[in-house]
Amino acid sequence: MGWFDWLRPRQPAQIPHALWQKTLSGYPFLANLAVDEQKKLKNLAEQFLAEKEFSAAGGLQLTDEICVAIAAQGCLPILELGLAAYGDWVGIIVYPDEFIVARQQADADGVVHEFTDVLAGEAWEGGPLLVSWHDVQLADGSYNVVIHEFAHKLDMLNGEVDGMPALHSGITVDVWENTFSAAYENFCQRVDTGEETLIDPYASESPEEFFAVLSESFFGLPEVVSDEYPALYALLCRYYRQDPLSRNQAGKNAATETTKPADGAGFATDKC
Repeated sequence: MGWFDWLRPRQPAQIPHALWQKTLSGYPFLANLAVDEQKKLKNLAEQFLAEKEFSAAGGLQLTDEICVAIAAQGCLPILELGLAAYGDWVGIIVYPDEFIVARQQADADGVVHEFTDVLAGEAWEGGPLLVSWHDVQLADGSYNVVIHEFAHKLDMLNGEVDGMPALHSGITVDVWENTFSAAYENFCQRVDTGEETLIDPYASESPEEFFAVLSESFFGLPEVVSDEYPALYALLCRYYRQDPLSRNQAGKNAATETTKPADGAGFATDKC
């Protein structure tokens, strides 16, 4: 029996230390968290695992590694918001790889067309969240299917999926719309002119996709978002109550200090 098998629906149990360290080291945007933030994220992930219902599809066998990796990445955006931000849904369905979803769409004449989409992830309003385990493992600075889909869940909190989550901390609708819309319109123009952007061009699909993709980049490529859209970066800092750019810089400074020779010490050099 694995750790996750006996975790739910009982009280939150501790994620084994070795598994947690493996999860952190596998994703740089998690490894950069300060020690106290990592501890807070671990506690949040444990609560998340106790409350959510994981299931597998497509022949995948659920493991502790899969569940903890998704929980850790998914809880990063709500590190300072709390688990209540994910309180209106329960299910997470994990596929081994990209999966097919059947669609129906009526055209202007009322004719219904059926088609299929091949997806790496999807968040259903009032329903579960679906992700591909293969894509979960691909998470890096520029791509994170877990944060993307969990951002959609945050977007759904206030009803319409429109790129504006439920606001707090004195963030007004006008402030959000003005800052967000200006950045979105600029990004769409850049994509339309054929510019190769560091931020995934899929963000230009719609305001809701812009919010989801920019949330990925906010945590994975904060220096890019801050440089290209400083006002939006500041807004996302206020919304998520986090500053990944400062966090990353602090991590780099700490790494530099640990590798710096002690005062008066140096590296011996052999000369021929």
